[in-house]
Amino acid sequence: MSDNIRRWLEGLRLGRYAEAFKANDIDLQTLAYLRDEDLRELGVSLGHRRILLASIASLERDEAPRHEETPEPKQPTEDDAERRQLTVMFCDLVGSTELSRRLDPEDLRELLRRYQDEVTNAVTRYEGYVAKFMGDGVLAYFGWPRAYEDQAEQAVRAGLDAVSTVKGVKLDNDERLSARVGIATGQVVVGDLIGEVASDVEVVTGETPNLASRLQNVAKAGQVVISSSTRRLLGTTFELEDLGPHDLKGFSEDVHAWSVVGESTAVSRFEAAHGSALT
Repeated sequence: MSDNIRRWLEGLRLGRYAEAFKANDIDLQTLAYLRDEDLRELGVSLGHRRILLASIASLERDEAPRHEETPEPKQPTEDDAERRQLTVMFCDLVGSTELSRRLDPEDLRELLRRYQDEVTNAVTRYEGYVAKFMGDGVLAYFGWPRAYEDQAEQAVRAGLDAVSTVKGVKLDNDERLSARVGIATGQVVVGDLIGEVASDVEVVTGETPNLASRLQNVAKAGQVVISSSTRRLLGTTFELEDLGPHDLKGFSEDVHAWSVVGESTAVSRFEAAHGSALT
C-alpha cells in the first residue's frame, strides 16, 4: 500500500483503517469505486463512512489524480494561514464520567463510538466538518473548508439534530444518552499552527472555539446554547430563549447566551433571515 493512501486517511484522522485498506488492495485509484457497503465490509463505522464518502466525492470534484504517482502534498507554511468567519459547534456527552465508572471499558468504547457516529452524521448532514474528537467531545466547523451563506443556521440545525439523535442511543438497561451543544460564530485563523503532519493546517485559533466550548458548559442536557454573534445571523429562523449574561472562564466581560428552542414558524426563509424590519 502506498504512503499516499495512508496520508489521505491520516489527514481525515482515520488512519486506524490504513491496514484494512492495505489488506484489501485499496489505493487512490480504487477510491472512486468504493461504496457505502464496501466500507461497511471493511469495518468502517457509519459516521466514518460518511466522512470518507464525502471526501472521496470532493476528490472527484477536484479531479485529483488517481494514480500511485500522485505528487507529494505541499506541506503547509505560515503563508497558508487563512482568516475567515466560522461557526464553531462543540458537542459534549452528558454524564460521561459517571458512565466510565459503571461500564466496562470495552462497553464504554462502543457506546462512545455510537455517540460519535450520531453527532458526526448530524454535522455532515448540514455541511459541517468534524475537526476533532476529544474524548466525549466533538468539535465541528461550519464554513470550512467551504464557506456558505447560511452556515450559522446549518450549525444550529446540526446541534438540534445531534442532541435529538443521541437520545436514541440506549444502554443495556434502556437508559438513554444525552448531549449538550455550544455554538459560537466569529473571526478565526485556520492553519496558522504548523506541525509535523498535514492535518495541522486544519487547526483553528481565535476566541470562537473557546467560546463554543464555554457555552456548551452553560447548556443543560439536551440543550443547544448559542452566542450573540450566532444569534444575529439567525434572524427569526429559530425560536430562542434569552439566558442572560454569563461569567465565563477566560472572558473578561460577561457573555450573553441564548438557548435554541426549535425552528420558528416564519412564513418564508427570506422573512425569517431578515426579521420584521423590512418595509
